[in-house]
Amino acid sequence: MDAHIFLTIFLMAFSTYLTRIVGFLVLRNRKLSPTTERIMEAIPGCVLISIIAPVILSGNAANTIAVIITFLAMMRFSLLPTVIISIAATGILRALL
Repeated sequence: MDAHIFLTIFLMAFSTYLTRIVGFLVLRNRKLSPTTERIMEAIPGCVLISIIAPVILSGNAANTIAVIITFLAMMRFSLLPTVIISIAATGILRALL
C-alpha cells in the first residue's frame, strides 16, 4: 500500500471520527426538545435511503429484484440474517443478470 492510499484512508477515518466527536461535544450538556430528538433519530434512516434510492431507481433488474428480496427478508428475519440474505441476493443476481 503506497503512502497516498494510506493517507486517504487515515484522513477519511479522522474526518469520520471528528464529525462524531464534535457532535457529542456540542450537544453533551444540552437538553434537546422532543422535536429535535425525533429529527436526530430519523437522520440515520434518511441517510440510508439517500444512499439506496439511486440504486433502486437505476433501472437495473438485478438491483430491483435484490431490493424486493431484501424487503421480504426484512419482514421475516432480524437484522443480521436480512443483511446476509440481501448481500447474497445482490451478488448472485448481479452475476446472473
